[in-house]
Amino acid sequence: MKNFINDQFLLQNDKAVELYNAVKDLPIIDYHCHLPPDEIANNTSFQNISQAWLKGDHYKWRAMRTLGVDEKYITGNTSDEEKFKKWAHTVPYAVLNPLYHWTHLEMKRYFDIDELLTEKNHASIYEQTSEKLRLPEFSTQGLIKKMNVEHICTTDDPLYDMAYHDTIKAQGNSFKVTASFRPDGFMNIESEGFLDYMEKSEEIFKKDISSIYDLIDFIGGRIDFFNEKGCRISDHGLENVCAADFSLKSVDTIFKKRKENKILTAKEIEEYKSAILVILFEKYHEKGWVQQLHLGALRNNNSRKLSILGPDTGWDSIGDFPQAQSLSKFLNRLSKEDKLGKTIIYNLNPADNYVFAAMVGNFNEGTMKGKVQYGASWWFLDQKKGIEDHFDALSSLGLISCFIGMLTDSRSFLSYPRHEYFRRLLCNYFGGKIQTGELPNDIPWLTKILKDICYNNVKGYLNF
Repeated sequence: MKNFINDQFLLQNDKAVELYNAVKDLPIIDYHCHLPPDEIANNTSFQNISQAWLKGDHYKWRAMRTLGVDEKYITGNTSDEEKFKKWAHTVPYAVLNPLYHWTHLEMKRYFDIDELLTEKNHASIYEQTSEKLRLPEFSTQGLIKKMNVEHICTTDDPLYDMAYHDTIKAQGNSFKVTASFRPDGFMNIESEGFLDYMEKSEEIFKKDISSIYDLIDFIGGRIDFFNEKGCRISDHGLENVCAADFSLKSVDTIFKKRKENKILTAKEIEEYKSAILVILFEKYHEKGWVQQLHLGALRNNNSRKLSILGPDTGWDSIGDFPQAQSLSKFLNRLSKEDKLGKTIIYNLNPADNYVFAAMVGNFNEGTMKGKVQYGASWWFLDQKKGIEDHFDALSSLGLISCFIGMLTDSRSFLSYPRHEYFRRLLCNYFGGKIQTGELPNDIPWLTKILKDICYNNVKGYLNF
């Protein structure tokens, strides 16, 4: 029987295979991920596959919980091998979930294991993978090099001192790692931790942040600092874009009220967030940065489990927030002032695919190729149907040839085969269109388009 992960995996006709062979060896630019920069700088080694594969991976955790696996085998104090055994028990039941594909792609590409993971062979695979992970070439930097990664953009808090990025740069690796500016701490004025965040900001600022004007000065200083360190991209995680009308005088009153630990109204929160978002995007434009908007996540749904395990442990979902009007108003405001820079907008609700695909076309004004991008299928949509639906929407309402392609959005150093997964689906999508007569059998030209999507477009777009 043919191995599950084989040369024709996900490729359903000869044209798809031919196209894939032309793009499969292109370098990877992972322009949005959550890899910890300290583990890259320290060239961390993992003692076993559980440490590298299961720790922090809430995709896997959700699947295990759904199968009824006890939490002690997921985030609890049981041994790493016991946790892996429970994951191996789960995998055969994850058929048709992307985790099934990713699991076997990762075992093949990193460890050259062709077996299907089950509870029966878990001990052997645990030993094989763990033995390799202890080798120098399977350290974090080794794993990055193994996957032909050219550039990584981590996701970093504005208060971060950039020390690990400095270390990585000084090491002279074959790959580059630069920061992304993720200012959620400045935005989330309603959060319990906002005042603590302001205290930490004041320690760095070396003076009180007593007004919105002080805060604007501090934000500008942090953007300058990140820019000096090589950052050229920002990122925002929002339910939807805040686009209320505001005056800085009113926002100053709101900020001072919150600093006094008083409760804000929903209208005040919206006004504050709208102002900070505009201020940030105008500053990004001054620096020539790329800006990302991740929209539509409904976070922290299970309050009981959240109180026990904390955020980012598997309790988030797809939200159905109104998106079009506020997004249009926000982008239009920046465009009117000629302060709208390169922008990538990611959608999490599949019902909004065509809303987002149409929206980006409103602000591509002929100044450059693909200035405003409908970003890659994200999070819950990062799977076969979600990716193919994204191709449909993007190609139907825009130019898929201008698309900047895939990213991992992952915390795992074993996630880079997701780029292969994307490239296979992309080539199969085009190969299928050739087969049905919707595309001409012009392999040289379509190869050029696919190479652009997988590598050339994003390299030009980020312009590092």
